[in-house]
Amino acid sequence: MSAPDSSPATGSRHVLVDADACPVKEEIYKVALRHQVPVTIVSNRPIRVPDHPLVRRVVVSDSFDAADDWIAQASGPGSVVITADILLADRAIKAGAMVLAPTGKPFTASSIGGAIATRAIMADLRAGAVGDAIGGPPPFSKADRSRFLSALDEALTRLMRGMQAGRSV
Repeated sequence: MSAPDSSPATGSRHVLVDADACPVKEEIYKVALRHQVPVTIVSNRPIRVPDHPLVRRVVVSDSFDAADDWIAQASGPGSVVITADILLADRAIKAGAMVLAPTGKPFTASSIGGAIATRAIMADLRAGAVGDAIGGPPPFSKADRSRFLSALDEALTRLMRGMQAGRSV
């Protein structure tokens, strides 16, 4: 599957959002628009987005991983990908993108292997749980939202400095 022709230009700053379950869309708009960085909201169903020339919505099919595939194809150096999906984070990192979880936690080339391993272990534990179920991540908090705002601002600033210096970050 290839990203549509209207996907972000390789090497340009851009925020790509795995939007179906993203709790920080409003924060993304706030920070990205302040930095004058285009935002693409990618989802399996229509999601309301601000009427702004730097914000666009891409609705993909509801097939398994369609949004992930689109984002992975469109990501690269100059992209900041926002996702809680560890496997999509891995694909975006391999494409050269910076990746942030909605909690503000960065996924990096050095941390993604551990995150994938932890994901697999937790899936196995949940599958074999008897009695008290093993839960998922803790509830999203105000601290997570604040940490995300700071992390996205920092990522976009670093990206701009790197592009001005003629290198990817």
